[in-house]
Amino acid sequence: MSKYFSNLALVFLVSIMLFNCANRGTPSGGEKDVTPPVIIRSVPENYSVDFTSKEIRIYFDEYIKINDLRKQLIISPPMDPEPEITPLGTASKYITIKIHDTLQANTTYAFNFGESIVDNNESNPYPYYRYVFSTGSYIDSLSVNGYIKDALERVPDEFVSIMLYDVNEETFNDSIVYNEKPKYITNTLDSTTTFKLENLKAGKYMMVALKDENSNFTFQQKSDKIGFYSSFIDVPTDSVYELKLFKEVFDFKATRPSLISGNKIAFGYEGNADNMQIEMVSDVPDEFTEVITKDPKKDSLNYWYLPNLEVDSLVFKVTNTNYEKTVTAKIRNMERDSINIRPIESRALRLTEDFQLESNVPYKSIDESKISILDKDSTNIPFKTSFDKFKNVYSLKFDKTEENNYKIQMLPGAFTDIFDVETDSINLNIRTRAQTEYGDLRVQLQNATYPVIAQLVNTQGKVETEKIVLRNEPIDFLSILPGKYYLRVVYDANNNGIYDSGNFLKKIQPERVSYYTDELDVRAYSEQIITFILL
Repeated sequence: MSKYFSNLALVFLVSIMLFNCANRGTPSGGEKDVTPPVIIRSVPENYSVDFTSKEIRIYFDEYIKINDLRKQLIISPPMDPEPEITPLGTASKYITIKIHDTLQANTTYAFNFGESIVDNNESNPYPYYRYVFSTGSYIDSLSVNGYIKDALERVPDEFVSIMLYDVNEETFNDSIVYNEKPKYITNTLDSTTTFKLENLKAGKYMMVALKDENSNFTFQQKSDKIGFYSSFIDVPTDSVYELKLFKEVFDFKATRPSLISGNKIAFGYEGNADNMQIEMVSDVPDEFTEVITKDPKKDSLNYWYLPNLEVDSLVFKVTNTNYEKTVTAKIRNMERDSINIRPIESRALRLTEDFQLESNVPYKSIDESKISILDKDSTNIPFKTSFDKFKNVYSLKFDKTEENNYKIQMLPGAFTDIFDVETDSINLNIRTRAQTEYGDLRVQLQNATYPVIAQLVNTQGKVETEKIVLRNEPIDFLSILPGKYYLRVVYDANNNGIYDSGNFLKKIQPERVSYYTDELDVRAYSEQIITFILL
């Protein structure tokens, strides 16, 4: 019996040992692979000279993939046609580059892969791999360093191209950025504002930065941001260059006008329309009347006319500064817009704000006797009106108190549009907040050159409020809604009250802009005083 129990105990002990061993041997996936792939060799070798090959192969110690090649890969100088690079979308142990361009003599080429090469399993990148070769007898080794900023925004764009154009080439002129690819190019990629152009030949160059939206290495004014160094640079150089990216104001251009409703023609445009004029060329009756208003949502002027004309088309002359064009609008019978009046702001009104009413059809007149404003105690509040004809906005000016509700009653006929259509009854309610729901901010500038424009910008980059400052005095931002803001100061060099962007062909840099370093946390029922030392 004792032998039986001894054998049973032995079996039990062996079972426990086997169970524990099995547990220890259960696959758990192990530690995550964080090692990037390794290049074994390349054919021809990296940094080859007297290069004549039409195909390059780069071999790795494991299977790799190529990700986001269009953004990450920078070839300097650019090749046309572009080389064929495989694999794309599949795993392989080597990369093949097939060159279809006729390479320039005695030129150093560089393939900058960024972080596009990753291993197949864990997508560990081979960081910033460069394959370099020269069609001459040596590798050019000079370099240029710098950094980019956005001229207006707090944070610059990602994937900005920095380009050098050879000034000594016979084909060089300023318009080369619109038509030809640069001599050398690099990219800031997605997480840095610094750049380094490498493997350069000694010479004189024009330096340009481009947020190249369609990746063709040429400047399209409508879509791309541009920055440029104001003078040519000489390589070699020890200087560190700053480039400010800006969006150019489009060159003014009028598009073909179109009738969009009865007696309403839309004149679309590109660029700055501050001095845009529309003149009727066609013969019209003596009683002809026109009204021009700005479309609040589009780059367009609306041309309204009376009386109705039985014609097939109307001819106009559109002019602006250094611009003139004759255009034709086709005319047909269409239903007129029905007048619709609405408040511009639907949120609570600040005590310092006027109540504004916009209309989709131009106002002809207002009958103030048919308008009344009552507060929450039914007290009749006196008011005054003002009219912006171009924006087609009426403002009601009246004294407001905090935490009050106002009822605005407009009887039939309070407003009449240009077609002599009167409005029906309109009843609107607005309110004001308690002053304790707002915050106040006082800004004191040091080292400022006046005039400046001080702006509070929200986290989405929208200007919430601004002050034009003409002299050294405290700047008070009152009744600010609680939230996060950034303080921005524009140096208004031409004293026109707005930020002016740059222009590449005219060699005009954008107006200087400075941001206060810290984010501002405006809280309800609070007052802050900050000092902004401008450098």
